[in-house]
Amino acid sequence: MWQRVRDWARRMKRDVVALWLSARDPRTPILAKVVAAAVAAYALSPIDLIPDFIPVLGYLDDLVIVPFGRLLAVRLIPPILMAEFRESAAQCLERPTSRAGLVFILVLWFCTGTLLAFWFWRLR
Repeated sequence: MWQRVRDWARRMKRDVVALWLSARDPRTPILAKVVAAAVAAYALSPIDLIPDFIPVLGYLDDLVIVPFGRLLAVRLIPPILMAEFRESAAQCLERPTSRAGLVFILVLWFCTGTLLAFWFWRLR
């Protein structure tokens, strides 16, 4: 069972890198590029939408958002291209990081914090 989980995690990691590559390829359809870029940016971002130190919810977002986003993006990309991207991703030795994903999550946290501060200020 643990071997199957490890294999699934390796395939997921490879597919995220493949999505990152597909978002930059001009042969990928526009909608697939947008979805692939969003999924890759979120998965490769060093900051999560919900931090991992928050019990259950911290890991739940990674177990829901990334797999379902990956599934959608893979369905939108033509199979021949996806096979090529997977092969290229398997050859990558190091995991890229997404600065766009980092910026997106930081902006989201900033906006949430600003709205909460404004809301608390109005309650006084």
